[in-house]
Amino acid sequence: MTQKVIINEVPIDTTSFYEDTVKNKAGDNSRRKIGFDFKVTSSDYHEITTLLYANDFIVEVPEKDLKFPAIIQSYSTSITNLYEENAVGDFKLELIEKA
Repeated sequence: MTQKVIINEVPIDTTSFYEDTVKNKAGDNSRRKIGFDFKVTSSDYHEITTLLYANDFIVEVPEKDLKFPAIIQSYSTSITNLYEENAVGDFKLELIEKA
């Protein structure tokens, strides 16, 4: 399912999306988690990677009425150098609500 995810006011169009709730080991506290895939072009590479390196986010998913502070739980990309013109990479990102 596709969604628009906004990370620190930067909109990202996802190619897949899921949400989950993660409980702590004691089971008395839970945190929201979202995961999604998205495409990054060579022209957006610097902006997106700079955004992700901060690892301190306000995440919004307007269609799901979600907004919470988050950090990266997992991150991967199909390509490590998107500086080549017209290159496109597949990014996978999981964000978890800050404790």
